Amino acid sequence: MSEKTWGAAPYWGLGYDWDPDWVLTAEQQELRAKLIDLCESTLRANAKTSDDGLVYPRENLELLGSELGLLALTVPEEHGGLGQDHVCFAMVCETIARYGCASTAMCYVMHMGAVNAIMLRPTPELIDRYIRPLNEGKLGTLSYSDPETGSHFWYPISSGAERLPDGGFKVHKKASWTTSAGFADFYVVQTTSPDFSGYDDLSVFVVDAEDAEAKPATWDAMGLRGNQSGPLEVPSAELGADRIVGPVGDGAASNDESVDPWFLIGSSSVWNGLAMGAIDIAKRQTTRKRHADVGLRVADYPTIQDYVGEAIMDTNASRLFTLSVAQAMDEATDDNTKTLAVGEFARATFLHWSWQIKFIAAKNTAHVVDKMLHACGGTGYKRGDMELERYLRDAKAGWVMGPTNEVLRQFVGKAALLGFDALDYWNQTYNRRSVENEIKKLDAEGKRKLAEQLLAEAAAAETAAA
Repeated sequence: MSEKTWGAAPYWGLGYDWDPDWVLTAEQQELRAKLIDLCESTLRANAKTSDDGLVYPRENLELLGSELGLLALTVPEEHGGLGQDHVCFAMVCETIARYGCASTAMCYVMHMGAVNAIMLRPTPELIDRYIRPLNEGKLGTLSYSDPETGSHFWYPISSGAERLPDGGFKVHKKASWTTSAGFADFYVVQTTSPDFSGYDDLSVFVVDAEDAEAKPATWDAMGLRGNQSGPLEVPSAELGADRIVGPVGDGAASNDESVDPWFLIGSSSVWNGLAMGAIDIAKRQTTRKRHADVGLRVADYPTIQDYVGEAIMDTNASRLFTLSVAQAMDEATDDNTKTLAVGEFARATFLHWSWQIKFIAAKNTAHVVDKMLHACGGTGYKRGDMELERYLRDAKAGWVMGPTNEVLRQFVGKAALLGFDALDYWNQTYNRRSVENEIKKLDAEGKRKLAEQLLAEAAAAETAAA
C-alpha cells in the first residue's frame, strides 16, 4: 500500500491502513491521492479564509473542476464528465471535508445534487446549457427548502408554477436555506406544479442566477461559514419549456430517486470526513506534545488511546455504512450508468437506508470531534493553526441540517413500527384513529359545531371544484 503524503512529507494523520480502500478501484484511489494533494496545496488554506471572513469558496470549487474534473464527477464521459459512481462520490465528499474545507465539501454536495437532478431527466438542451460547461467553472446548487415548512423541505408551499401560452412556465420560489445562494450560476428548484392537486404534485425547474434574488450578507453561522446558506427568492421567472426537468408532476419522484439519495450520501460522507479529520489532528497533537515532568507524550496515556481507538472504530463503522449504501445504489444503477424511465426507481429503494446513514454520520461526528478536543486539551480549544475548533463548529451542522436527525429518527422508528405508509410522507393519509380519539373529548354541542363546520367546508370545496 502506498504511503499517504502531505506535500513532500508523510501525512501527519492516519495512514491508508485506516481507510477502507477495498471498496475503491485503483482509479478511484489515484483520484483520491490527487485530491489530497490539491487539499494540501490550496483547499485547506482557503478553508481558514472562508471561516474567518465568511468568504464563499469559489476558488476551491473551480479548482475541483479545472484541476480534477470533479464538478462533473458523475456525468457520463460523452457529456464531458468522469462517469463515476456513488462510491466515488462518497469518497470525494469525504476527502474534501477531511483534508481540505468543509464549506467547500458541502457546497460541492449541493452542486452535485443539482447536477444529478438534471441528469435523472436529461435533455439535449439541459446538457448543453448546464452540464457540458461544468468543469469550466459553472456551479449549480439545489434550492428545495421552504420558509413555511422548515426541515420538511419536500413541501414547497411558498412556491408555484403557472403555464404560459408559449408552452413555458412562470415560476416563483421562496427558499429559507440555499447553500451557495447568490453565488451559484444556476439553481435547481422544486415548486408546486401548475394545477396543483396535492402535496406530491411537484415539479422541478432550472433557474439561472439572474432570475434569482439572494441575500448572502445575512449568513453568519457557527460553522460551515463559507456556505452562504441563506434565503433565496425567485420572484417571477419566465422559463422556456426546455427548463423543466422531467415532466410536470415529476418532483416527488425526482426527490426520492435523485435529490435525497445523492444528498444524503454526500452529506453523510462530509460528516464522516470531518470526524476523520479531527482524529488526524488529534494524532498530530498528541504524538508531538510531551509532558516534560513525566517524560510521556500525550499519546502515551491509556485514556487518550481509548478516546482515539473508539473514535476510529465508530467513524469507520459510519464510513462503511455509508459506502455500503453507495455500493447498493451502484449495483441498482449499473454503476450509475442506467437510464431510468419516468416511474422507474432504483436509488429510491434504499431511501430509508439513506436516512439511517445521515443520522449515524451526523451523530458520530459531533461525538468524535468533541472527544478529540478532550484528547488535545487546552491547545485544541484555541483558534489558529490547530484547526480543531473549526472542525468542531463545522461538524455541529450535521445534526440540524435537513432532514434533521430528529426528523430522521422519527421516520425510521415510525416506519419500523407502523409500516412505511404510516409515514404519510406527502401528507395524504387520513388518521382516523387520532381524529376519533379527539372527537370523543367533545360534548354534544361541540360535536354539533364541528359537524356544521365540516359540512360548510365540504360545500365550499364542492363549489370550488364545480
